[in-house]
Amino acid sequence: MQAIVLAGGLGTRLKSVVQDLPKPMAPINGKPFLTFVLEYLKKQGITEVILSVSYKYELIQEYFKDEFEGMKIHYNIEKELLGTGGAIKDALKFIKNQAYVLNGDTIFDIDLKNLALNDSKICIALKQMQNFDRYGTVNVDDQGIVISFEEKVFKKQGLINGGIYLLKKDIFDEFDLEKKFSFEEFLQSNCNALKIQTQIFDDYFIDIGVPQDYHIFMSFKGKVL
Repeated sequence: MQAIVLAGGLGTRLKSVVQDLPKPMAPINGKPFLTFVLEYLKKQGITEVILSVSYKYELIQEYFKDEFEGMKIHYNIEKELLGTGGAIKDALKFIKNQAYVLNGDTIFDIDLKNLALNDSKICIALKQMQNFDRYGTVNVDDQGIVISFEEKVFKKQGLINGGIYLLKKDIFDEFDLEKKFSFEEFLQSNCNALKIQTQIFDDYFIDIGVPQDYHIFMSFKGKVL
């Protein structure tokens, strides 16, 4: 049970309230947001975590060291920002066969065991949302296979990418990719070839990437899981 957590972002939109810290280290009532992500993974039965880090990664290493509540922690350090796709691809060297991938600035309180690959190399956790324009929309067929990804526009209702994936170690092997690339753009460009599986959830979701949602999570005092 391995998981990759993307924790290398600069947190540009959050700098007005959280300065000089990696975004996953944003303080929530005395402890970093990343603590809640790791607590969630522990609850889900994950035994090994690969933290993909870059900006001021030393702060993350110093705080969490090489273990969290019995889970072993590895650090995959990006000397230069590789984008979400490049970061995942580089971190896969720690993975045996398959792994969950999560964002270090998001909580999506799903049951990871409900994600299944079947005949695909990737399964995405989708979130049902209402009245939103901050996220793109994912369209699926009646078998739950992704048909297309839509750009960010206002939607009264739709499915968004919840930022949790189950994927196989060899997902990138058949593609000629640059060292730096966006995972979201990779999925969009290769949607048909990948035959992307999905699972729809309606569980608690928060992304602290903007000050408004950071303060919302703060108001819960982190007691949401």
